Amino acid sequence: MRIFSPLLFPLSAVLIWASNTVVSKAAAGVLDPAAISFYRWVIAALTLTPFCLPALWRQRHQIRPWLGKIALLALLGMVLYQCLAYYAAHSTSATNMGVIGSLLPLLTLLLGALLFGSRPGKQALAGMSLSLFGVCWLLSLGHPLALLHNGINPGDGMMLLGSASYALYGLLIRRWQLPFGPWLNLYLQVLMAVLLLIPVALSAQSLAIPAQGWGMVLFAGIASSLFAAYCWMRGLAYMGADRASVFMNLLPLCTALIAVITLGEPIHDYHLLGGGLILAGVMISQFNSTARPNRHPPRTP
Repeated sequence: MRIFSPLLFPLSAVLIWASNTVVSKAAAGVLDPAAISFYRWVIAALTLTPFCLPALWRQRHQIRPWLGKIALLALLGMVLYQCLAYYAAHSTSATNMGVIGSLLPLLTLLLGALLFGSRPGKQALAGMSLSLFGVCWLLSLGHPLALLHNGINPGDGMMLLGSASYALYGLLIRRWQLPFGPWLNLYLQVLMAVLLLIPVALSAQSLAIPAQGWGMVLFAGIASSLFAAYCWMRGLAYMGADRASVFMNLLPLCTALIAVITLGEPIHDYHLLGGGLILAGVMISQFNSTARPNRHPPRTP
């Protein structure tokens, strides 16, 4: 059992994140998206406070010059990404959300090239092209030319924008390298996200949490935000970033299976073909990137 135990850490993280995508879809009929976005990070902040507040107080003077960067990271990775996912759940399926979320590695390559001048190799470019065609196939329900006339589903568009926001978050956090340790870094961003989400929460039609919504909020605030992050960090420590990142390719598959079982979502041919093309492109690009050493492990979604 000890031989296989390291594999359980990244696998558990991926299963939790896939489940949270389905929970986001289920919450669309129960909670206001602004409310669950706010409560998620409030619960995460309250859970981390007993463990992280003493360290924050000891390092308060060193933290102050980093507040602007911490605020931007929280805006990109926790406010925009999560809020857009909750709003997207009102007009797209959990399966689509999971498949679009699998574009994160490719969006990271694309934004890195556009914003920071990085040069993806030929294999990475081929992977991006293949995944882009897969996205067009998925979003057009198997009829790519229809996108020119009908556009894309608003929920799919919000999920794409949210994924791009998180890709930029990953690029910035690797470049900036906040020097406070993983848990304090997470705690600082969670606190900043709570502050930034106050205006969003005030815009909610209702901040009430019905009885069936408490489990969803607690799952998002504790399991997805904290326990999955812990499992992912342990997986990185045991296996390294390159080996652990392969497990992220399971995210759309796990999301689709959980959505079929719990929500009864149908799986169509365009899901299989579009999702397969996206995953193939991601794997081609990741295979290309493993030839170069990765000094900075990927951040958790």
